[in-house]
Amino acid sequence: MFSPVDQIKERLNIVDVVSTYVALAPAGKNYKGKSPFKQERTPSFYVSPDKGLYHCFSTGKGGDMFTFIQEMEGLDFKGALKVLADKAGVSLKNWNPKEKEEKDRLYEAMEEATKIFEDFLSRSTEVKDYIRNRGIEENTIKEFRIGYVPDGWRNLYDTLKSKFSDTELSLVGLIKKTEKGVYDTFRDRIMFPICDSSGRVIAFSGRIFKDDGKSGKYVNSPDTPLFNKSDVLFAIDKAKNYIRKYNFTTIVEGQFDVISLHQAGFRNTVAVSGTAQAESTIGKDKQVNNLGIIKRLSNNVVLAFDADSAGVSAAKRSAHIGMSLGMDVKIVDIVGGKDPADFLKDFGKDAWSKILKEAQHIILFYVKKIKERAKDERD
Repeated sequence: MFSPVDQIKERLNIVDVVSTYVALAPAGKNYKGKSPFKQERTPSFYVSPDKGLYHCFSTGKGGDMFTFIQEMEGLDFKGALKVLADKAGVSLKNWNPKEKEEKDRLYEAMEEATKIFEDFLSRSTEVKDYIRNRGIEENTIKEFRIGYVPDGWRNLYDTLKSKFSDTELSLVGLIKKTEKGVYDTFRDRIMFPICDSSGRVIAFSGRIFKDDGKSGKYVNSPDTPLFNKSDVLFAIDKAKNYIRKYNFTTIVEGQFDVISLHQAGFRNTVAVSGTAQAESTIGKDKQVNNLGIIKRLSNNVVLAFDADSAGVSAAKRSAHIGMSLGMDVKIVDIVGGKDPADFLKDFGKDAWSKILKEAQHIILFYVKKIKERAKDERD
């Protein structure tokens, strides 16, 4: 369950909040205006929608939307929370401030784990070479904070146990506890941090490095107090402003697909959490499930899932949910059944741009497939 603070940050954009008090103008990725805290001729007040933060260079004041409302309205945190909750349509009923403190500890644990995974990767030439051979550049590795955890039962746990309790590490899915003891959830895997829209690490997806024929290709964090797979999209923190800019979202399946497309400049791309786009999201609050998050950014979606049976099923589920939310859903037909990352590597950016432009409305796409199948059966 998301806290009221998390829900407010999901529903409100700091630029919209600040612009009710300050006239803002675009300045690259950011916005700028004259300080609301003192008179000035030259604008020194900046707002970063990517980070959800503001900073006033003339006074040194800065923070998020909550601290901004506190400053402007002379309120404490609870007062600012109420103002923004009313604006966002978020209920504060049964909210417990102690839960925020407990969650902050969990966020800290996930951030520490991310740093440890990054450090492990920096010391593993073999794994870095594998990632580079997939076409991922060094800057992109750093941007997405890709990491690695070696084989072994307690590499992560032994590093974190002095800072966090077993209960905290178990709550966020980093360790598992059995009668025989404690062991790491992730072992010998390339680690992809999954972030919320504010950029905080809330989960991991671990891709097996050396396939032993026994383990699954991916191990994902379980649902935790920070993470619900049907409420999160991989790379939404990096894609959200580009989704607004281009007025559509491309949804793919895998982390490598997203990362490759972002690296190539297609930064309005996100991924579902595996292919588990749950049917139950139709009946949930339409403003917090993952397609509901996209709908607030743009009503237009292009699905680019893999051509295997799991990908086809995921596309159908996502299309059904998207249309139930009143979204305009299109789908691409990737030549040769390749996944987006491989297609991009083989044919380049221009070919991918062409595929996106040729995306068909989901209904027309499936009508075409039905006709093709019927023709094949007649032949």
